Amino acid sequence: MDIKTVGIVGAGQMGNGIAHVMSLAGYDVMLNDISDDALKAALATIDRNLERQVSRDKISAEEKSAAMGRIQTTQTLTDLGQTDLVIEAATERETVKQAIFEDLLPHLQPHTILTSNTSSISITRLASRTDRPEKFMGFHFMNPVPVMQLVELIRGIATDAETFEACRAVVDKLGKTAATAEDFPAFIVNRILMPMINEAVYTLYEGVGSVQSIDSSMKLGANHPMGPLELADFIGLDTCLAIMNVLHDGLADTKYRPCPLLTKYVEAGWLGRKSQRGFYDYRGDVPVPTR
Repeated sequence: MDIKTVGIVGAGQMGNGIAHVMSLAGYDVMLNDISDDALKAALATIDRNLERQVSRDKISAEEKSAAMGRIQTTQTLTDLGQTDLVIEAATERETVKQAIFEDLLPHLQPHTILTSNTSSISITRLASRTDRPEKFMGFHFMNPVPVMQLVELIRGIATDAETFEACRAVVDKLGKTAATAEDFPAFIVNRILMPMINEAVYTLYEGVGSVQSIDSSMKLGANHPMGPLELADFIGLDTCLAIMNVLHDGLADTKYRPCPLLTKYVEAGWLGRKSQRGFYDYRGDVPVPTR
């Protein structure tokens, strides 16, 4: 099928990044959020990021203007029912995602493809709660969306070939690269990345190294562009914990047990950059390790 219109649920970090790349690639975008402030902030972020691309000669001022003109916002979820492709990018909680799809279902066109930007939750299980499991997929972008080249495409047990090919064609049009993942907890990227971050937190918890020494060791010793604790703060410690819990529950293996220190930081509300404190304190001019 030929996808022309894209509905995006959630105007946060991932949602506004997806809206950015979709509109720039020529899709008409309907961006939804329950918060009007979130929608205004998303448009401001998209405008600023597009302007940065203009200043770096990646796109022209005309392309920026056209992209902004292709984005509409709405606080009414059911408005997305008329789009060809829906990408749910709400918080990483299964009950929230199920409720969104439940509300959308009566308003969808027969051909509309449903997808979730989930980083870990079962696509088969989410699809089974809808009226179109064959037209349901995982469409997992990496953060920050305008910069990162990879998109994980995850088929549920019922996803048909036409739906998969339609979604792969969208990834191609975005100029990104698709990696096909099977529907098992956390898919490919987070199945490998999150246990590494969790192990870094254990290394801190057990006193093997400080925040600074752990991050410096991985940056200088393994040539990682960002240390694992710095990366955890960037992702959000609540998201890291949620993914570790999905791995632990879904695979029933103790090697995926979330570190108690990670749980403690989340319980404290120290979620990383978005809350100004995590493994680093971001309230000053320079991030300072909190441990």
